[in-house]
Amino acid sequence: MFSLGQENISTSPASTKGPVKYGELIVLGCNGTLPNGDKGRRKSRFALCRRNKSNGVKPSTVHSSCTPLAAKAVSNKEQHSISYTLSRAQTVVVEYMQDSNTDMFQIGRSTETPIDFVVTDTLPGGQSHVDGQTVQSTISRFACRIICQRNPPYAARIYAAGFDSSKNIFLGEKAAKWRMQDGQMDGLTTNGVLVMHPRHGFSQGSKPGLWREMSVCGNVFTLRETRSSQQRGKMMDPESNELMDGSLVDLCGATLLWRTAEGLAHTPTVKHLEALRQELNAGRPQCPVGLNTLAFPSLRRKDVLDEKQPWAYLRCGHVHGYHGWGGRRNPEVEAECQERECPMCRTRGPYKPLWLGCEAGFYVDAEPPTHTFVPCGHVCSEKTTAYWSQIPLPHGTHTFHAACPFCIQPLSGESGFIRLIFQSPLD
Repeated sequence: MFSLGQENISTSPASTKGPVKYGELIVLGCNGTLPNGDKGRRKSRFALCRRNKSNGVKPSTVHSSCTPLAAKAVSNKEQHSISYTLSRAQTVVVEYMQDSNTDMFQIGRSTETPIDFVVTDTLPGGQSHVDGQTVQSTISRFACRIICQRNPPYAARIYAAGFDSSKNIFLGEKAAKWRMQDGQMDGLTTNGVLVMHPRHGFSQGSKPGLWREMSVCGNVFTLRETRSSQQRGKMMDPESNELMDGSLVDLCGATLLWRTAEGLAHTPTVKHLEALRQELNAGRPQCPVGLNTLAFPSLRRKDVLDEKQPWAYLRCGHVHGYHGWGGRRNPEVEAECQERECPMCRTRGPYKPLWLGCEAGFYVDAEPPTHTFVPCGHVCSEKTTAYWSQIPLPHGTHTFHAACPFCIQPLSGESGFIRLIFQSPLD
């Protein structure tokens, strides 16, 4: 289910047993795996580990006009460069040189070799595009790059745009770009790379921070009026492009969660979530209508409706088995039904099957799964539901709304989550 190949990678940066792990990127809306399965560089989570040989780069020579040296820098496939087109007559080219102290990782929609982590648009509810359906993606082919320090404290910094197969980044005439006070150039990509650093880390006491936009050179700005506006926001000089545990990275079509190696070491494991599932099932919760015992299916069958599947009325939180009380007899159809009346308290509300949240990286603690997101029915700990219900996630190019991290379905109701009320067996 999870990327099993990553389990033998040490989660302790200081460990000498395996490659040093800087951290992991986890795609929101993927409950442990991509809808069609993880394949190669396209997967639900990606571990960034120290490379055998450094491949980081840093700015060096600046060519302010279309000189032969500038043209050579762009055409040389062994030379990294960023080209800023100011007009048809003027292009500023910044050469980049090798940096033996850093590793570079690139993220984007392209499947070309420079991209380490291939990311595609994430749809609510774990949907996937219909085969043959052409959907215009808003994720850049070379969306962003992360530069990690190879030595402690292994700082990871994020920059908009990635180098293509020719090791170039081109910012055309229409891209937002400018010359800074020190004479260096900087710019923004079409739909931008947004980052939100949580306050108080990624833990039970975490609070959402403010969304900012990262520039090509790693400077931090307030958001533009619209996602692709040519007018940049205000530069936030004291703020940093350094990722921290729990930072969110939005690529306009997919949102990624950054977890540091240290943070992951304090996160529940898949085995821990499985133990919580078994403990919940060992309590033998019953359906108050059919009096049959309910059980959450195994994590490997997380998307398959089971006859013992717990269902819940999401306005009151009463947990039942599936029943046709005053409704249709087909569970598949029932899952799409908007409202039903709870037999226990007569409250009307959505009646949905419950699913355990399987992506351990989204949990802010290791407490039992007692609450569910509304209206999707993903179950996890109280503090986890409370945290994610406060996070305004970018949606499209203009709006923000809170969503379930396991399926990115927008949350509804007063708080976006509710405590579940299980009925124990009658003695």
